[in-house]
Formats: sequence, structure tokens, C-alpha cells
Amino acid sequence: MTRNASTELGEFLRARRAELTPRSVGLPGGTVRRVPGLRREEVAMLAAISTDHYTRLEQGRIQASEPVLDAITRVLDLDEDQRAYVFELAGKEPARPRPQGVQKVQPQLRRLLDDLVSIPAMVLGRQMDVLAWNPLAAALVGDFAQIPEEIRNYARMVFSPAMRTLYADWETTARTTVAQLRMEAAHNAGSPRLTTLVNDLSEQDPDFRRWWSAHHVAARTTGTKTLNHPIAGTLVLEWDTLTASTDPDQQLIIWTAAPDTPTEEGLRFLASWAAASQEAGRGTSG
Repeated sequence: MTRNASTELGEFLRARRAELTPRSVGLPGGTVRRVPGLRREEVAMLAAISTDHYTRLEQGRIQASEPVLDAITRVLDLDEDQRAYVFELAGKEPARPRPQGVQKVQPQLRRLLDDLVSIPAMVLGRQMDVLAWNPLAAALVGDFAQIPEEIRNYARMVFSPAMRTLYADWETTARTTVAQLRMEAAHNAGSPRLTTLVNDLSEQDPDFRRWWSAHHVAARTTGTKTLNHPIAGTLVLEWDTLTASTDPDQQLIIWTAAPDTPTEEGLRFLASWAAASQEAGRGTSG
């Protein structure tokens, strides 16, 4: 569940501290330890702050200054996404207003989706809610329209049995999804909808529960996914993220194929199949 930012920050620092060893930060190995990772006093020493100060920071009892956060993120060897997450939780970077009302897809994104007939695309909102999609995205990932709007969420979909079969490397995809959702928690701390989502997935799936507790974070940027599609076969797709300037809480996700590859041919076949299915659906309903 989501809690206040100070608690989240403390748990995140503890999780990262547990992943390091004395030798990895240039300290002697010493004796066998009862718990994994660095001790608090070792992090404090390397960051040039008192053990008491670092302890109170992990316990959520004090606010850290930017220089202290800089030192701690350096000692814990955090990457760019993790560092951004720490600073956001600590409130050290300007936070834009985060409206919590019902999201609707931006009109310009809707028009763009309608024009993307040969590229699968969808729009994700806060906490990975699926706000809109084009027919090829539905043919590729699943029929979004069959999912009730209140639970139409990409993270929920990833932890469904169908997605475990669709993604060739489901575990990597799922771990990345959890890390991206954890980043969302920093942006939307205290969101009732996010709390419900995390609680539901934690109760339903032990993998989600374990990976959420690990406090890994990642931004949604670009990547590659291999899909074992039941109609189009094996597809190796590159995905990219475009953030709407009019509403930074909405992101357009697109999947593309390298030219002159079996995946490009597979997408063309899937687009034809989706168009034929859509036409058949119109004929039935008419």
C-alpha cells in the first residue's frame, strides 16, 4: 500500500542498502553479518554524515537536505531513475500539480491514435490506467473494451494469465512494470486509486507482492519486447513513450518493428486481421 513519502523514502533506502556489500563500496569484508548489505553506520560514514542523522532519515523522522541526498545516492550507487525517485519523495524538486479526478484522453492524442493504423499504440494515464488505444493495439495486447473502465489498467493486465503467455520474457516485463508503478507512487502519493491497485495486486499475486516490497523504480522510456502472439507469431517490437505536453500525466506508448523483418510483416498481417475483424463486427451489429 502507499504511505507517506517519508516512510516510502526510508524503506527505499533500506532496500538499496541491503543490496550492497562492504567490498562493493571499498570497505573491508569483515565478519559474517546477521543481515545482508551495508550497515547504517557504514552508509553514514561514506556519506560524511552522522549515524544518528542517517538513522532518523531512514526512520522518516527528519527531512534531508539536497547535499545529504546527493551524498547518500552516491554511496548507494543509485542510477538516474532511482535518484530522481529519492529527490521526488524528499520533495526537493519542483512538483507540478497532480489532479486526481477522472482522466480522459487528450483530444489530440485521440486523433493521433486514429491516424496510427499500422502502429500499435495506446495512451496510459496515472497509475498506468489505459485511457485509449487503437485497433492494432487491441489486436496485439488484448481487447481493452472488454475490461470494465474502473479496472482497465495495464499493470493489472500484465499480471493476468494471458500476459504471462503473451510476453516471451514475462518476468522482466512484469518486474519493469512494478518498478514503473513504484515511480508512479512517488508522483501520486496517497492516491486512493493507486492504493487500491497495489493492495489488489499484492493480495492476488505473490510475485507482485515480492517485487513491490523490493522498492525498485524505473521511468517509462523505451525498450524492446518479444511477444509470442497467437495470430501473428513471434514479434520483436521496440516501444517508445511520448508524454503529452498538455497533460504530462498522459503518455502515448507506441510499438514499432524494424523495417524488412518478420516482425514488420507480422504487424501488417495483424493489422489486416484486425481490420477484417472490425468490419465483420460492424456487419454483425448492423
